[in-house]
Amino acid sequence: MKEIEANKEAWGSLSKGHYEHYKKAIQNKSHSFNPIIDEELGDISGKSIIHLQCNTGADTVLLAQKGAIVTGVDLVPENIFYANKMVQELNIKNIDFIASDIMKLKEHHHKKYDMVFTSEGVLCWLPDLAQWAETIKHLLKQNGVLYVFDSHPFFMTFDADKLSENKLEITYPYFIRESECFEEMNDYCTENTMGVNYEWMHKVSDIINPLAKEGLKIEYFNEYDRLFFNGGGMENLGNGLYHYPFFDKKLPFSFSLKARLIA
Repeated sequence: MKEIEANKEAWGSLSKGHYEHYKKAIQNKSHSFNPIIDEELGDISGKSIIHLQCNTGADTVLLAQKGAIVTGVDLVPENIFYANKMVQELNIKNIDFIASDIMKLKEHHHKKYDMVFTSEGVLCWLPDLAQWAETIKHLLKQNGVLYVFDSHPFFMTFDADKLSENKLEITYPYFIRESECFEEMNDYCTENTMGVNYEWMHKVSDIINPLAKEGLKIEYFNEYDRLFFNGGGMENLGNGLYHYPFFDKKLPFSFSLKARLIA
């Protein structure tokens, strides 16, 4: 799929910078889960967790530091190279990594886990959430759980520059199905830019319905007026969260979801 291949190349160009940034952040203890994720995860010590779309493994390390036995998965081979390099250099235990397209993971990985974890800017890179849900079912033990934290689909429809001016202007229609091509995008943790890449819009129903179809019970779908990155002109609340003061308690900017495999 040309879009996936373009995304693999674009993210691969950022891998070394992400490794350098996050290795330093982990060493000086400035990298942590935001308070929402931290509270909702609870005690995961001893749990087997597979972290989908793990990038260069910074959050995979956080899961391992909480006592979990973790496997990180990412599309980009360079990300996995640097993830392995980082955990070896930091002497992090109970962690390994797999390079794989999430859409193809169940074809060659058959281990079962207590939890599937994925967070912060992940779903927009997946073209097919029905296939994603099938993969999650394939990976979970009976009674295992999925945890997701990501941008709210409603927020994703708006022009971020206009939001900073307290204005609502829809740039990306909520019901659009085609991928959106971006010629260039600034990196979120370095001064680098990534090349041509593609993202997909997903409705809330696109997230929930495929999971329900695969036999997962939705235990909660929480919505927040906070975001995990600066969408443009936002105020930094600290602890990895940002907001537009004008839109507090008015618009959802992120969500979390917990679902359990019961079928």
